[in-house]
Amino acid sequence: MKTLIIDSSNNKQIIVGLKIGNKKHLLKHKVDSKKAQAILPLIDRILKKYSLKIEEINSISVDTGPGSFTGLRIGISIANVLGFALKIPVNGKNIGELVEPVYK
Repeated sequence: MKTLIIDSSNNKQIIVGLKIGNKKHLLKHKVDSKKAQAILPLIDRILKKYSLKIEEINSISVDTGPGSFTGLRIGISIANVLGFALKIPVNGKNIGELVEPVYK
């Protein structure tokens, strides 16, 4: 099982990772206001690092909050789009069912 991990809840850094079997591999990236431009290149970088193609991902895990409004919105949007396009579950939900942020 290969799970893509996305955590953009913190307004200072983005974490993108892979869970392959029982092992987690994470990339942390400090950001300013350009989270949207940072997440996709980080996903590409970690996939290349472990010689995987996006089509080999079986599920996506995304942090839904609480956290930064913009960060959550961006990370969850990317997770939902990838889940829909790849026909894989996001946060264990049924395929095509959207994950929503938790704001406090």
